[in-house]
Amino acid sequence: MHHNRAEVIARTVAEFERLDRLVADLTDAQWERRLLRPESKDPWTVKDALAHITHWKAEATRVARRQPRPEEERGLDANQINHIVYLRWKDRSPREVLAWHRQVQQEALAALHDAPEQYFGGRERGPGWPGDLDGHSVYHRVKDIERALAGAAG
Repeated sequence: MHHNRAEVIARTVAEFERLDRLVADLTDAQWERRLLRPESKDPWTVKDALAHITHWKAEATRVARRQPRPEEERGLDANQINHIVYLRWKDRSPREVLAWHRQVQQEALAALHDAPEQYFGGRERGPGWPGDLDGHSVYHRVKDIERALAGAAG
């Protein structure tokens, strides 16, 4: 399927608004709620899930801008990068993560506005493309953050 700028931007904005409403007024205790995760994975909290979502949105923004991957992430698989993101953000405050989430949204929208039309419709892509701008966020918002806030994880 071919995409267009307006449709990708609309999906990106709609998911950001859902996620931002969910996390905007969390208490410190809610930010620190643990997610249900395998023991072999880093022990994420709600805050860590937002940092993870935001990192991959920043990655999609980098791709839209045709910028190179950061040196420290080159040659690593997604799980290795996820661990780096966890270590980078786990000791930061929820306020810092929330501010980054909002900053990256603005950067993503700017990149989408600036991207050539060929970026959107130049080739066939799956219906969820670019997933890290909305679908990935939906997945972690519902599976991890909403579930933890509802008390399914403690």
